[in-house]
Amino acid sequence: MTANAPVIIKLLASSVSVAARAGKIVRDVMSKGELGIVEKGKDDYQTEADRSAQRCIIASLSAQFPKLNIIGEEDSLDNEADISSDWIVAEKDQEIMSLECPQNLNSIKEEDIVVWVDPLDGTSEYTQGFLEHVTVLIGISVNERPVAGVIHQPYYKTTVGGEKKIGRTIWGLQEVGVGGFTPAPPPDSLIITTTRSHSNPTVEKALQAMNASQILRVGGAGYKVLQLLEGVASVYVFASSGCKKWDTCAPEAILNAAGGKLTDILGNFYKYGASESRPNKTGVLAAVNSELHNQALSKIPQELQDKLSNK
Repeated sequence: MTANAPVIIKLLASSVSVAARAGKIVRDVMSKGELGIVEKGKDDYQTEADRSAQRCIIASLSAQFPKLNIIGEEDSLDNEADISSDWIVAEKDQEIMSLECPQNLNSIKEEDIVVWVDPLDGTSEYTQGFLEHVTVLIGISVNERPVAGVIHQPYYKTTVGGEKKIGRTIWGLQEVGVGGFTPAPPPDSLIITTTRSHSNPTVEKALQAMNASQILRVGGAGYKVLQLLEGVASVYVFASSGCKKWDTCAPEAILNAAGGKLTDILGNFYKYGASESRPNKTGVLAAVNSELHNQALSKIPQELQDKLSNK
């Protein structure tokens, strides 16, 4: 059964296991207290956790799927360096392996797939101690569209059968749904989730236009989309060019699988082919259903749309 499973199923099953291991690396680096912070640009940081988690993810997936095109956020890394043997994950999540693959993905080959990896989404929050915002993201795209994804929360705490557990992994697969938790309905009032550390006048004007009852400012695209899925927020609005493809591929795939929608601020879908530019230049607009997405899109002032589209 395992050997004959479609590549997409095997890849998603592996990604679930790999993301959890990367999450442990993120926790281990923090517990040692030596973050190894490097400033890549204005408000753009990289830590030892980013570097080590990416090496774990890329080495593990490449070992099992050598023809994959894997694009990681930390693209300047030598991904072959300093790979501890216990970072190489070969296990596949058995719940995923038992899924029936959507017909249109059944015959997809490794070389048809682009995997977008953000080993630590919310690095700024990680360095400042806002650990609940931190996620590990693995997005799987085919024909430039996200079809499956994994969001792992290294610091999510829960109690199961009286035993405390840390870490949670959520996955989504096109036409199948989501696993790892049960999505909740959106709140009764309009609650917006947006950036905590990358605001600017354009971002603020878009938020004002929403006329929301509440605005939640948090870190990481993964965490913002989880707020939508958990019913904490209604819409995710970010009218700026700060996000990249590795920030949104996995969240978009999971949101899609739950019946939601993620586009740019103009209402256009991003493409996730290997040759696409990395920045999401025209912002992010996401919601758990098309109705909420359309309502939010209609409130974006034309001047802001024009400003972003001309960048």
